[in-house]
Amino acid sequence: MKKAIVVYGGSFNPPLYSHFSLAEQVLNERKEVEKILFVPVNCKYNKEGLIENKHRFQMLKLVIDKNSLFELSAIEMQSKKAVYTIEVLQQVQKQYPNHLLYFLLGTDNLKLLETWKQAEELVENFSFLVLERDTDCLEAILEKSSFLNKHKQAFIKIQNTIHTNMSASYVREKIKRKESIRYLTEDSICEYIQKYHLYE
Repeated sequence: MKKAIVVYGGSFNPPLYSHFSLAEQVLNERKEVEKILFVPVNCKYNKEGLIENKHRFQMLKLVIDKNSLFELSAIEMQSKKAVYTIEVLQQVQKQYPNHLLYFLLGTDNLKLLETWKQAEELVENFSFLVLERDTDCLEAILEKSSFLNKHKQAFIKIQNTIHTNMSASYVREKIKRKESIRYLTEDSICEYIQKYHLYE
């Protein structure tokens, strides 16, 4: 079986246990996956409340350094401009020319995939591991969109995931209200947030 790398993009603002448990679930489920490559987005990405690159990178590093099957990439953060998913995947493919690449995404983003840059090329050249959000059903989403349905072989459902409505925005609100976020993320990340007074 061909070895695979999973590219896990996101803002990780802040990184939560749910991010890491999803990555671990993928490793449990997909035996061909050699590692999970975490790719935090650049703060040039137009998203409200996104803190500096260096803080999100360091918080991820605190956890990723402890897991030999996790790796942290600065592909997006090193760029002077916003980087598109297809550009990230093309760069990763150059690093791992003999590996299959999966991009991890939720059904919320899957519904918008047709609007992404070079969407056709993206789905023709790469595979996607899809996490069903809330009450979403992957099969129903593929059926509704002629674009997605045409390329349905590119989408693989992640089975048996722990569904949670926990979001980074919820955690950021708790920090603003000076409430504890213990057990929502690693203690080392909680300490880092307190040390640098992030999200206050």
